[in-house]
Amino acid sequence: MKQALQLRLGQHLTMTPQLQQAIRLLQLSTLELHTEIQDALDSNLMLELDEEHNNTSADKNDAESLTGIDNDKAASTEVAEIKSPDEDSSIPDELPVDSNWDDIYESISPPSSAGNAAEHDFEISGNSSESLQDHLHWQMELTPFSATDLAIAEVIIDSINDDGYLGAPIEDIHQALVNDHEEIELDEVEAVLHRIQNFDPAGVGAQDLRESLILQLKQFPLESEWLEPAIQLVNDHFELLANRDYALLARRMKISEEGLKKIIHLIQSLNPRPGSQITASQPEYIVPDVIVTKVKGKWQVELNSDAAPRLRVNPHYASLIKKVNDSKDNTYLKNHLQEARWFIKSLMSRNETLLKVSRCIVERQADFLEYGEEAMKALVLHDIAEKVDMHESTISRVTTRKYMHTPRGIFELKYFFSSHVSTASGGECSATAIRALIKKLIAAELPNKPLSDSKIANILSDQGIMVARRTIAKYREALAIPPSNERKRLA
Repeated sequence: MKQALQLRLGQHLTMTPQLQQAIRLLQLSTLELHTEIQDALDSNLMLELDEEHNNTSADKNDAESLTGIDNDKAASTEVAEIKSPDEDSSIPDELPVDSNWDDIYESISPPSSAGNAAEHDFEISGNSSESLQDHLHWQMELTPFSATDLAIAEVIIDSINDDGYLGAPIEDIHQALVNDHEEIELDEVEAVLHRIQNFDPAGVGAQDLRESLILQLKQFPLESEWLEPAIQLVNDHFELLANRDYALLARRMKISEEGLKKIIHLIQSLNPRPGSQITASQPEYIVPDVIVTKVKGKWQVELNSDAAPRLRVNPHYASLIKKVNDSKDNTYLKNHLQEARWFIKSLMSRNETLLKVSRCIVERQADFLEYGEEAMKALVLHDIAEKVDMHESTISRVTTRKYMHTPRGIFELKYFFSSHVSTASGGECSATAIRALIKKLIAAELPNKPLSDSKIANILSDQGIMVARRTIAKYREALAIPPSNERKRLA
């Protein structure tokens, strides 16, 4: 075979480091982006925050700080002029051995503003991470248990799930304890369980819902109205209550419909998941990426300045490139300068893409901003991708974990996308709008005659929206709305 040189022309896509960085920044959430920016500021000496647009607020803060300094000086002068009532008294050479400082001198606590106290309380409550198990163990340590009972209590508490229910049968717990303590009897385990069931929150340690409701009712004062009939109803007629057979309930308990309504109202005030009152989960904070406002009848979209900090290249370090003669230092500075420019360009590209996509969404969903969920239009990623001339994968990245602040609340950009259902007139109706209609119909239904899924489908069909019954059931379950037989209640 003869060897030869050939020249070929072709095109192919290459994932350059700049493109990879731009894609990675595009899919970051606001909090993750702030962390990424801070890491870049710490590692690249060429990058710095551009704070020129905050000159006005900075000048205002400087003025306030100067005023604060003057006030502090005046306050210190005033304090210097005030004398303590015991200023002339001298400290005794000897004090009784059983005396305290507060017995001789009045203690003066430092002043604290109400605002600081409220802020402190808020921080304490916000940082609380006590789990249900920790809460129960704390009460167990305060309860006088014998060594054997303490071992039983620890196993029982470890068997309680996050909802507050005993996750294993009492016989299994006894069997597990017998392996280490053969002398433990089943009656002892039950006795310890009854003591734990008196712990906070009320209803914890129950083996089922019925027992939990009874435990919570027994925590009420004995003179509470309708307490005894409520305990009787849950204890003897729980299945009828679960099936909402109110007519038979009234006959069995020989009580009027009005009295039954008050008893059920008392039972509904109880918590079916007592353990949910104590949770170790931390709150998740949302920072909106874009802000939507209506100015002179038109919707305007702008980036949140707090979510998109401005960066710039430090001019001082950039000027050193021409002054440094050492090739090693010069290369180091040039690499940092190039990385800084790439990072700033990637941030600008992210902000431009986010703003462009957000404006298209607001333009398409203007009716939602005006009238609510029922006016939501069907929208898919392809519609926005075609409008802004981008790929659907790019639209998916830019709408994931990005939030929009509107007069109707804060929504994730993904919220504005939904599938569609055909209407009788040949148009389209958004799935979000259908869910809003279902919620509205159920909210207006008669309490003693709730609407079934088939009835809701027929009502929507009369309005020109062709939806199958199983689709109604799927949307209803997505809204966490129980079926019609579980929604039935007394009028």
